[in-house]
Amino acid sequence: MTTATLETRKTRTALLAFGGALAMLGLGYAAVPLYELFCQVTGFGGTTQRASESEAATAERLVAAAGGRTISIRFDGSTARDVPWSFRPEQSTDTVTIGQRDMAIYLATNNSEQPITGTATFNVEPEQAGAYFNKIQCFCFTEQTLQPGEQVRMPVLYFVDPKALDDPNMDGVEQITLSYTFHRAIESAD
Repeated sequence: MTTATLETRKTRTALLAFGGALAMLGLGYAAVPLYELFCQVTGFGGTTQRASESEAATAERLVAAAGGRTISIRFDGSTARDVPWSFRPEQSTDTVTIGQRDMAIYLATNNSEQPITGTATFNVEPEQAGAYFNKIQCFCFTEQTLQPGEQVRMPVLYFVDPKALDDPNMDGVEQITLSYTFHRAIESAD
């Protein structure tokens, strides 16, 4: 083997290794958005769906097909340790007709002496219900800033898709839990 051939092979190997490392770095950065997209599309991990008003109207037209079936919705609220807020649902449970829009209200109070901006993460249990739990409007879609001592009412407009009745994985599900946790938004973290 000549020196030129050996150098060419070493260069090719180095370039391949560098390209592989660059590809892994790119995949590392893309992993979180791709995972979030996967969860939103499939409802994996209890990720709820985001619906438009027209999708909600379509679901309401299917209420008759659902036979007026109802399901219990349990609401849960908490905050991360670094968020000095009180955060809870106004009502802990509600019984809703599958396919009909309903509204839940959460109460948040900033117990600190400074403005705090928070963002809410959410999930639904049991996990298989996430694909059928649709939020039309939600405080969780945007960051929320509360001034010192401020108390606000935060609505969630939602419906349970009647397609849940056709899913054998939803057989026996009598209650869905919608859970939120407020975290300090990155730009307001001190």
